[in-house]
Amino acid sequence: MDKKLLLKSHFHFIGIGGIGMSALAMGLLKKGCSVSGSDLVKNDETNKLEKLGALIFTSQVRHNIEFVTSKFTNRLINFVVSSAIKPENEEFSYCKEKNLSIKHRSEILAMLMRTYTALAVAGSHGKTSTSTFLSTILELCTRNSSSITGGIIPIYNSNCHLENTKYLVAEVDESDGTINKYKSDIGIINNIDFDHCDHFSNLSEVISSFKSFAKNSKKLLLNFDCETSKKNFYSNFKWSNSTAKNVAYAIIPTEINSKYTIGKYYENGNFISNLSIPIPGLHNLSNITAAIAASRMIGVDFIEIKKNLKYLKLPKKRFEFRGQIDERSLYDDYAHHPNEIKETIKLGRLFINQKNNNEFQKNRLIALFQPHRYSRVKQFNKEFAEELSKADVIYVTSIYGAGEGNEDKITSKIITDLIYKKNKNVSYINNYYEFTKNFYELTKKGDLILNMGAGDCHNFWSILNEKPIKINN
Repeated sequence: MDKKLLLKSHFHFIGIGGIGMSALAMGLLKKGCSVSGSDLVKNDETNKLEKLGALIFTSQVRHNIEFVTSKFTNRLINFVVSSAIKPENEEFSYCKEKNLSIKHRSEILAMLMRTYTALAVAGSHGKTSTSTFLSTILELCTRNSSSITGGIIPIYNSNCHLENTKYLVAEVDESDGTINKYKSDIGIINNIDFDHCDHFSNLSEVISSFKSFAKNSKKLLLNFDCETSKKNFYSNFKWSNSTAKNVAYAIIPTEINSKYTIGKYYENGNFISNLSIPIPGLHNLSNITAAIAASRMIGVDFIEIKKNLKYLKLPKKRFEFRGQIDERSLYDDYAHHPNEIKETIKLGRLFINQKNNNEFQKNRLIALFQPHRYSRVKQFNKEFAEELSKADVIYVTSIYGAGEGNEDKITSKIITDLIYKKNKNVSYINNYYEFTKNFYELTKKGDLILNMGAGDCHNFWSILNEKPIKINN
């Protein structure tokens, strides 16, 4: 779609409040399009969109579609959906009934990417963090970069920063198979893991999906430390955190503590410099290495990159410190796959075991987990139990279904029963209101509480805020 046609278009997003859909809506508003959308609940993102001029409906009924089609008669109207929108959604079904123009969110992102030198960040884990690090580096080093991601980037305080720039950092999603829609100048694959069992039957199908993405990338940047990527993909551009041999980019860590990471940076096997990075965790170091590598691939000066590393921050909901309640430290994390939980608990343990940090001496690591999707719990219940059992105390809430049916009557008990065989300090908690009501019985002073999940678990802090709490904004 060319610029003239874009300006004559109107876009209505069914489910506009989602983190990915709201980013696209904001991008189109910044491009000069008119935008409307519906969501059952207003949130920070819909409030931002309203301030920018979007028309927001707080219901999803056919009348909304009739209103939009009557109001914007002089424009080409596109109705945008994500894979989360079910066929029975009243707006969606009415659009199909009337043969209106329906676009999947991936088509809109692909359209926007075509107007930039696009750096597409893909992978099973760490996409939002890598996108955030890459966006920060390119913003500070080039002042010529835009971003559309699935998280809030601290440097922009937004999931969308779309301007008339040369570069665009785009986080692309593999969960529904639409990753084959994206064409990029540099395609980044963080890692490949079996997930999204509602769409994929096995790891081979996931690999196949990423292969279509790789085929559409002019240059491919791969994680050499991911065995699946290494076995199934080839590229001259690889990064590693375990070896500097046979890779184009490497950071070999020499120290990782709860505040920063120090490592030796290499290019094509040659030592370049020592780096100090203000982000802990080996998984975060991998994401940062990918961001540095992609920046170098488009010619960003290394000295400029090194100078600006001190400004790197994690996106929101990625080991995000939210505050304290009576000497209990609260962290929020999006981990919802066993391998993500593994890294998050490992990072929490690093904080607790830090020898020179008396605040966390002899304290407990509390895992508070809201499982996300029945299909994921069914597929990975053993793996969830294995990783969660490594916390000192574990609380598992009811499953956040994300619109899935539950024909197999899956419950969180399948996880807690398996954890109990490894760690007796496990309990089922129905919901976050129940946890808040019994907060002082379930926790102790000095606890580090990791609240993990991809559903509405992040409302926990709002619930806790109804009690006296010191929040770190």
